[in-house]
Amino acid sequence: MNDTTMRAISPTSWGGPEVLTAVTLARPVPGPTEILVRVHAAGVNPVDWKTRATGGFGMHNDPPVLGYDVSGVVEAVGLGVTLYRPGDEVFGMPEFPRQAGGYAEYAVGPARHFAPKPEALSHVEAAALPLAGLTAWQSLLETAQLTEGRRVLIHAAAGGVGHLAVQIAAAHGAHVIGTAREGKHALLKELGAHELIDYTRQDFAEALAGREVDIVLDSIGGDYGTRSLKVLRDGGTLITLPSPDEVPPTTESAPRGIRTGFTLVEPDSTGMRALADLAAQGKLRPVVETVLPLERAADAHRLGETGRTRGKIVLTVVDA
Repeated sequence: MNDTTMRAISPTSWGGPEVLTAVTLARPVPGPTEILVRVHAAGVNPVDWKTRATGGFGMHNDPPVLGYDVSGVVEAVGLGVTLYRPGDEVFGMPEFPRQAGGYAEYAVGPARHFAPKPEALSHVEAAALPLAGLTAWQSLLETAQLTEGRRVLIHAAAGGVGHLAVQIAAAHGAHVIGTAREGKHALLKELGAHELIDYTRQDFAEALAGREVDIVLDSIGGDYGTRSLKVLRDGGTLITLPSPDEVPPTTESAPRGIRTGFTLVEPDSTGMRALADLAAQGKLRPVVETVLPLERAADAHRLGETGRTRGKIVLTVVDA
């Protein structure tokens, strides 16, 4: 490699994990208001393998480079940037839903789509936080307007979004209920969950019969949304993450004043700094189950697609 090229992972076509290929590409150059980040670590999210399989939102460069979450060091700044200077450690989810190109040695994006990396987190941990953390933050604090004392049900509580949502809700004084396999309960209790339901042994609607919740965060989809209406109080909120098609029909929710809708995360420097503050206070800790080198991105996708991981999978690009 030289100072104008970089290593990256690019799909040769849309399809299975085997399409992910190591390539050499031109290093991006920051434009006005942008920064160039030398990527130390890149988070792996479900949207990554969904994009790999189908092309996703279709918002990518040519050739496409996957990866939305990055943590690294500012290499250069574009015209007009005053927030950062070369050498600063940052993390972020720039440009979403356009791909940030995190599966590469360098990524570029608007300076205000990043935030200073928390000193309390390594680059690997920081790379696990942006997309999943902002999804949980925006869903709970902004869409559902979570306040102290609310009862929150989080499905797939040990997953990438779920385990962060548990901590964010607990940090804001909520009573947190999670669905997860029994083997993950101990971890979730450490993270702040108050009640846990093993969905393989008991229907969560039966377990919560007679004890309504104020907010449901559904990252599973299927019939989980419709079933969740049974445990929501009148006037409660159901937030659906997988796709708009997973939102229950309003004929079932509107008569009870239940707010339902699909939430898509947005780049948000203010939210990023709020997550960083929680991490600095010791109230938010990304759980990273697996760390793999960039060249093993295909293995990371295969593992993620099993749906059995705890927390996050992260790719390392340089020593992090």
